[in-house]
Amino acid sequence: MVTTEPRSVFLLGNFLSQKGYSRGFVEELAERLARKGWHCSYASGIEWRPARFTHMLCATLRHAPRVAVVHIPLFSGAAFAWAFMGSEIARASNTPLVISLHGGRLPEFSKRWPATVRRVLAGATAVVAPSEYLRSALSEFREDIGVMPNAIALDDYPFVERHAPVARLVWLRAFHAIYNPTLGPRVLAALGDRWPAARLLMIGSDKGDGSLQATRRLADELGVADRIDFVGVVAKPDVPTWLHKGDIFVNTSNVDNTPVSVLEAMACGLPVVTTNVGGIPHLVADETEGLLVPPDDHRAFAGAIARLLEEPRLASEISRRARLKVEQLDWSAMIQRWDSLLLEAAHRRSRIARPARS
Repeated sequence: MVTTEPRSVFLLGNFLSQKGYSRGFVEELAERLARKGWHCSYASGIEWRPARFTHMLCATLRHAPRVAVVHIPLFSGAAFAWAFMGSEIARASNTPLVISLHGGRLPEFSKRWPATVRRVLAGATAVVAPSEYLRSALSEFREDIGVMPNAIALDDYPFVERHAPVARLVWLRAFHAIYNPTLGPRVLAALGDRWPAARLLMIGSDKGDGSLQATRRLADELGVADRIDFVGVVAKPDVPTWLHKGDIFVNTSNVDNTPVSVLEAMACGLPVVTTNVGGIPHLVADETEGLLVPPDDHRAFAGAIARLLEEPRLASEISRRARLKVEQLDWSAMIQRWDSLLLEAAHRRSRIARPARS
């Protein structure tokens, strides 16, 4: 294989922000690497899934043999198919491959398909996870997984310390069952007579599994529909503006890893109340950087929100400490780590990692 450019990378993933979808990690990474001097090729920005998969296959076959390194984000579910395909092409091309692990459902998926996951990870030159949780959960498949936290462009998120928050809640995720959006109306109803003026702003795309409709129906049944605003998708540059329309951020997930939406809220100074699932406890220190509650427990959730409303000193301390936490994750620092990781992988062309023993 002939490589004409040592800082050349092919990134395989969804590049769909121009089609109205949320801007994903791999799309942000590609832009940051290009600013760093990397020649980036990628796939795919095609919206229709069958055509997107075909484009991914053709683009990987074309670019993988010609670049210094390939990067693939590894998710569970249908997205695993194109990651597997890309890893096989990189292996056949003898092109160094860096895999980044994503998604709170990946550990469960890996237990259902252990041999396939092991093959994908074993064929990579390097594997990184955004949290200690995901690294530990997949360590049986690969012993040398590194930790590369999710990054945030801190300058885009002006900080406002919440000295005395009011009952304006913000939720920012996709409407999908794993993120349990129906917990939002239940929490609002549980706040009840104490905070009758409490409002909830729900921002996110409809993933089509009925969760959005179920959330609307439940809001009607509980009599809180007039206090919930459903916004839909907002452009990435507008996220800070929408976050600052509230004072408390609520994350209701049943399954999670290290969600960027939580990092964004912490950066803006919103005290976070979140379920303590997956990688969340590794991201948010309870009582100091946010408040953690059991999953699907609307009473515990409402109680944690009540504490922030009744204890302004606690809210203020959480607001400040959370901002300090995410300052360590600014893209200005994290892109240096990605640059080093990809360059090191490119220089190890002939080395193939061995799988961990079963």
